[in-house]
Amino acid sequence: MKELIACCGLDCERCDARIATVNNDNDLRKKTANLWSEMNHVQITAEMINCMGCRTPGVKTPYCGSMCEIRKCVMEKGFSTCGDCPDMESCKIVGYVLANSLDALNNLKIMK
Repeated sequence: MKELIACCGLDCERCDARIATVNNDNDLRKKTANLWSEMNHVQITAEMINCMGCRTPGVKTPYCGSMCEIRKCVMEKGFSTCGDCPDMESCKIVGYVLANSLDALNNLKIMK
């Protein structure tokens, strides 16, 4: 399970994009694309909803694969997750996720 904890601490195993990919569930891809499009005010298509997890080998959504500033920072610093960073709790990059998900913060603390 630990490798399915994203760089930010969110649980990729619970992510609808990963669930849709693993189960080849096109209805869930469409539902997720519509929800994420609305939430993020961008056009996301069902074809973009393919991901095996932030820190695992395999396909990633365009956001997770190349646009996520959190993942970029973790990779540049050579960390496994933000939990490895001594500045995690004061970090502005991951701060929004941690402020909105106690589970993410707890996951990162457990992985230290």
